[in-house]
Amino acid sequence: MTILADVRNRTRGWHRPSAFAAVTLGVVAVLCVAALLVDHRTLGGAPIWAKPFKFAVSGALYFATWSWLVSLLPRFRRTAGLLTNFLVLIFAAEYVLLVFQAARGRASHFNNATPLDAGIYNVMGKMIMGLWVATLVLTVLVMFTEVADRASFWAVRAGAVLSLVGISLGILMTSPTAQQRAQWKAGGQPDMIGAHTVGLADGGPGLPILGWSTAGGDLRIPHFVGMHALQVLPLLAIGLLALAGRFPRLRDGVVRARLVLIGAAAYAGLTALVTWQALRAQSIVHPDAATLGAAAALVAATGLGSWAAVRTR
Repeated sequence: MTILADVRNRTRGWHRPSAFAAVTLGVVAVLCVAALLVDHRTLGGAPIWAKPFKFAVSGALYFATWSWLVSLLPRFRRTAGLLTNFLVLIFAAEYVLLVFQAARGRASHFNNATPLDAGIYNVMGKMIMGLWVATLVLTVLVMFTEVADRASFWAVRAGAVLSLVGISLGILMTSPTAQQRAQWKAGGQPDMIGAHTVGLADGGPGLPILGWSTAGGDLRIPHFVGMHALQVLPLLAIGLLALAGRFPRLRDGVVRARLVLIGAAAYAGLTALVTWQALRAQSIVHPDAATLGAAAALVAATGLGSWAAVRTR
């Protein structure tokens, strides 16, 4: 059997439109890499096609996961399928607007500079609200999934809930900054309303590709970390099952379920930690003593909890 045939066989029952969206976005991500190589324009200090690339990769992961999750539902599968179709349409429309703004060399988010820019951002904001509501309903439906393996059972549920929290954290970026509010009070009209950088204006030095600020706090980090719990926790459950052949203790489904729950708690702690760090205008690459202490405590608690989970019979 070829690799392609094997993949087709394993994904036969998956939700088709979202699986197609995931594959399409994967191809688009490759096209964005090509655009990065030939179009060297920048916007706010970042390559103009970096944001479309990141959204394509994130969307591909998002829809691949939901395509699989919908296939696990014993009930409400039709409702979940319709909601996932709605997600595909909303994301596709938002992505077209994102690429349109990138091609124009204009910011897609927070942009209030012209009536067209403000209208596009307003429409995208309403689309995101629709996406959030649909994801909320899908998260509730995920609680009805049938998964025989208890570790995967909890990984799917915890991942869906934490992912919804991560999406919700995006709202922190929409609040006007102190400088923007001051401009309003002075009778002016700011070109941008909202920001992802805390403590500095958007557009400063950042990490390659990701663009996360290396000089101030960045609210994109908790948004990204939380949102992708939907992939990380099921992968943790799959990884533990794969390791069961080498480590006999992991053959116990209860032990793996405990480890997944500890992993979910640790992931929630990590999301809270990077949110706290960003809101204090602190760069992800320059943590202070308080952040390092909290991170150490989180690692220690996770390690001790994992040790207890494996040792306890």
